[in-house]
Amino acid sequence: MSRDGRRARKRFGGNACADCDTVRPPSGGAPASHHRHEAGSLRGVSPLATDTTSMIISITPDALTELVALRDTEPDADRLGLRLEIISKPGEDFRYDLSFEVVTKAAFTDEVRTHTADGHTMKVIIPANSLDLLEGATLDHTASAGLIIRNPNKPLAPTVEGLVNDDELSAQIETLVSGEVNPALAAHGGFVTYVGHDNEGTAYLTMGSGCHGCSMSRMTMLDGVQTMIVEQIPVIERVRDLTDHSTGENPFYH
Repeated sequence: MSRDGRRARKRFGGNACADCDTVRPPSGGAPASHHRHEAGSLRGVSPLATDTTSMIISITPDALTELVALRDTEPDADRLGLRLEIISKPGEDFRYDLSFEVVTKAAFTDEVRTHTADGHTMKVIIPANSLDLLEGATLDHTASAGLIIRNPNKPLAPTVEGLVNDDELSAQIETLVSGEVNPALAAHGGFVTYVGHDNEGTAYLTMGSGCHGCSMSRMTMLDGVQTMIVEQIPVIERVRDLTDHSTGENPFYH
């Protein structure tokens, strides 16, 4: 028992894989988890309350069967729910922590949902800080990839002191990024997130998914994204990448 009275959780999650769809189990661990804006927050409910709002995340029958099988190996399985939390920071690709936790120990601000399929039932606990970024995601399971999360959301942009991201110029850049830059990068499994500009002709972005950690991502940024932005928004003269590529699947330093 931990100091705050909560049961030590049984973790079986791992870091998100580079394709943003599958989750890799930790070394020596059980099959694991995967790889989420801002919408209106959902109200907090008691862990024992009846579900009355959005399910937040969908769980396929195959995934639920796998999760129940893992849970049932625990001595107190009937008391456990799945806790699903995003643990990555703004500007990073999504990383998830999946663990089993006693449902009645969930915080009042956590959202608890009951998922049922093919005769299996499991309560899912989602912390308040992960709600919006998990909305609309799907947790699935395949024989080849194990448990995977398909998340339609993008990581939040990091906040960098001194950069502007709420003016008319930022709106133009964000429109270009969402309408042309990211659709072009999607073919390569990547995307960029606008962070801000410095009022001196430089726009700052981060890269995610297939671009993150790849030794070609800096070239992609300078030769592709920068060209597109500079040509269409003349006041921007250059683009800089703020991504920490050392945390990607194929890290490099720059």
